[in-house]
Amino acid sequence: MPWFFWSFAVVSWIVGLLGFGWGWLLVALWIASGVVVFVRPVEDMLARYLFRLRQPTLIEEQRLRPIWRQLADRAGIPESRYAIWIQESDDVNATPTPGHTVGVTRWALYTLPPAHLEAALAHELGHHLGGRDWLSLLSFWYSIPARCALIGVRALGRLMRAVPAVGCVVIGFVLIAYLGVLLAVLTFGDSLTLPLLFLTPFVAPPILAWLGRREVLQADRRAAVMGYGATLVQVLYGWQFQHQQMLGRDANRRSQLMSSSPSPAERVRALEQAGGLPPQAWG
Repeated sequence: MPWFFWSFAVVSWIVGLLGFGWGWLLVALWIASGVVVFVRPVEDMLARYLFRLRQPTLIEEQRLRPIWRQLADRAGIPESRYAIWIQESDDVNATPTPGHTVGVTRWALYTLPPAHLEAALAHELGHHLGGRDWLSLLSFWYSIPARCALIGVRALGRLMRAVPAVGCVVIGFVLIAYLGVLLAVLTFGDSLTLPLLFLTPFVAPPILAWLGRREVLQADRRAAVMGYGATLVQVLYGWQFQHQQMLGRDANRRSQLMSSSPSPAERVRALEQAGGLPPQAWG
């Protein structure tokens, strides 16, 4: 519901900004467009073009299939319920995917031993457990406008950190233009609905980022319930060691307000608390 609300605000904001007299019709069409997610080829297109995933090769399928079969048996789900796709990434986990698509990173597939790869897949499966597959896919479809707006806000933040002078000029220009439009809406508008929607860029990003971090920790928690908690901690430590980073070194950067992914240190602490064991027991 939060994603849908903020997407609705973004769509309504854009329609109001463009001044469409029949803007409500465009909003209604956007809401009605959700029916396309029930067409299975659309789900494959989202995986391929939006999440930039690819289907596994025959060799990769032979490595994944017995591990996935064992995980599906432990989770109590049909093996054919989900399709495994590969993300060309050196991260420990793939981007969370909705529907019947389970992603695994190239790093996990080619680096981890079978037991650790099974734990990584358990985390990916954890994103799908606890809810309906069609509902997660529908929720993602309606969240696309809000996610695009969040990407734009993060891009401005990265520009400001990378090139402070240029970033400040760009952000200053955007803020001046934004406040000018807001002032015009307040002056000539007939209601306060649209001005309130104009406040969403300031309120939505940190909330949506927090929801993303919460989703990752929930997936870890579900993997721990299936018995993969300690192994998943070892996976996180192994990823950190291979990338020559201390587990807590990037915690401040990765756990910033606008980050949608918790730091590995935060994930390890959450898994240790979920397992009810001291940190030494995870080694």
